[in-house]
Amino acid sequence: MRNGKKIAVVIPAFDEAGAIGKVIDGVPDWIDRTIVADNASQDGTAGIAEAHGAHVVHEPQPGYGAACLRGIAAATGHDIIVFMDGDYSDRGSEMHLLVDPIADDLADMVIGSRTLGAAEAGSLTPQQRWGNWLACSLIQLFWGARYTDLGPYRAISADSLRSIDMQDRAFGWTVEMQLKAIQHDLRWREVPVSYFNRIGVSKISGTVRGTILAGHAIIGTILRTALSARRQKTRSDSD
Repeated sequence: MRNGKKIAVVIPAFDEAGAIGKVIDGVPDWIDRTIVADNASQDGTAGIAEAHGAHVVHEPQPGYGAACLRGIAAATGHDIIVFMDGDYSDRGSEMHLLVDPIADDLADMVIGSRTLGAAEAGSLTPQQRWGNWLACSLIQLFWGARYTDLGPYRAISADSLRSIDMQDRAFGWTVEMQLKAIQHDLRWREVPVSYFNRIGVSKISGTVRGTILAGHAIIGTILRTALSARRQKTRSDSD
């Protein structure tokens, strides 16, 4: 508990046996529940997570967003939800930077920005940096909101999470949340966080196929959302 708020951490994980124990052990002891959403791992990730004290839920459908949604369903009764990856690229020791602005009622959502913080050499690939820049530039172009990162390390109040009604079950998850934060007038901010080379090979940036699929999902989500907003405005203006 932090400043009277109950807090859950959701960790989507797919074949992260080499890292998941370190991630769980690094979660601060003021966190009320650590939830690992196992996304059909084949390497014993779930068993290791349970051995390190996490509550494990299972999501058989592949997809980052699908795993996050499964984790959210297990986080009932908490005031703030933190999301972090299971590859040990984020550090639990910095979790207060994300949680405290929400616990102190200064923000509804806080994004951990890897580009504002200190990224270990090689932890952000050139395609990740370019993709981040492009996505954030498009968001600023269409909505005037200046994000610097679509980083997975983030926190959001449970009330805000319910209000934005997350739907994406794949790679568009992070950008969907940030776009909906703008559309729902959430109080959001970014804070610098550290970023480290992950343990194991990334399923997204570590493969050409993963990079293409993730880029397509993220840019597609931005363009579809912008087009939908324009259509709604056109209908509203014509009424």
